[in-house]
Amino acid sequence: MLADGTVFEGEGFGATGSTVGEVCFNTAITGYQEILTDPSYAAQIITFTFPHIGNVGANDEDIENASPAAATAARGAIFRDRITAPSNYRARLDLSAWMKRRGIIGLAGIDTRALTIMIREKGMPHGVIAHAASGNFDIDALQKKATAWPGLEGLDLAKEVTTLQTYPHDETGWVWGTGYGRQSDPNAPHVVVIDYGVKRNILRRLASAGFRISVVNGQSSFDDIMALKPDGVVLSNGPGDPAATGTYAVPVIKQLIAAKVPTLGICLGHQLLALAIGARTMKMVQGHHGANHPVRDNTTGKVEIVSMNHGFTVDETSLPDNCIATHTSLFDGSNSGIALKDAPAFSVQHHPEASPGPQDSFYLFQRFRELIGNEDKAA
Repeated sequence: MLADGTVFEGEGFGATGSTVGEVCFNTAITGYQEILTDPSYAAQIITFTFPHIGNVGANDEDIENASPAAATAARGAIFRDRITAPSNYRARLDLSAWMKRRGIIGLAGIDTRALTIMIREKGMPHGVIAHAASGNFDIDALQKKATAWPGLEGLDLAKEVTTLQTYPHDETGWVWGTGYGRQSDPNAPHVVVIDYGVKRNILRRLASAGFRISVVNGQSSFDDIMALKPDGVVLSNGPGDPAATGTYAVPVIKQLIAAKVPTLGICLGHQLLALAIGARTMKMVQGHHGANHPVRDNTTGKVEIVSMNHGFTVDETSLPDNCIATHTSLFDGSNSGIALKDAPAFSVQHHPEASPGPQDSFYLFQRFRELIGNEDKAA
């Protein structure tokens, strides 16, 4: 049920009940379990443009939320075809049962092409997704619920999905046949990850790049962070309006910049770094959600295919003189990365850890490692 009165009827699955959120679409053809557990999708209902979702079931490993607080990321999921029985040796549950366990409401059998075109042309609407065994719904009440929802602008969701306590992370990336490994070098450089809704595979890629990792609450102070003696800091991905999260995050990031602490921002972290240097962020019409987005690294001229998930963007015209635009989306020309000229800090709008998506951007974690090494030599 969309706020403008449009109704899509189909077959419900997963959890029952009703919930309201922003309706977006995702163009990835694989990795639906990782998408549905990405904390960046908090308060959103995801329409999958690929029609066949759920064929490989769900397993115990492809979970992206690192904090229990972010256990229910996406509020709902919309598919074209009904879920089939799982066919994969890693499957532990069929997708509907897994979604029910996680409290995600599902809807199948609707014209996802029509809904996607509507989002593309008119923007991401507010909507309610509802599932009842009886099939009886109060349509007027659902529309009022969708209309009354204030939306994501001005909404700080990072505080709802962040970790409640500091913890170490040493798990490395998944390898075929062996699973996840461990980073065991006690002398590896130490990075503090500020958790605004961090994905597990960001932590795994950092560990694979040879870092020791501490994860801290998104509202941690500069003094609390520096007490951990970091060699670098990562500003994580996360949901909501960056300007709202920036009320407490930006002052801390400004202190990190002033102290010349090597800093890497990802997605929301990229937007927060931009806000900290005086740039602006703005809401996008349809956002970028998918695993096939072409981005040019302006520092090398190389084009990479990346994973994207964001509904806000950095206004590149507002970037100050002490900053360069390092990456550009080749879909719409929007900013996809920045680097500071007077401090060891850079960030990207896309997700270099992928999950799901191609691995073209893994080099950014090594670039961060080299940045920390250069700062150590300079010191």
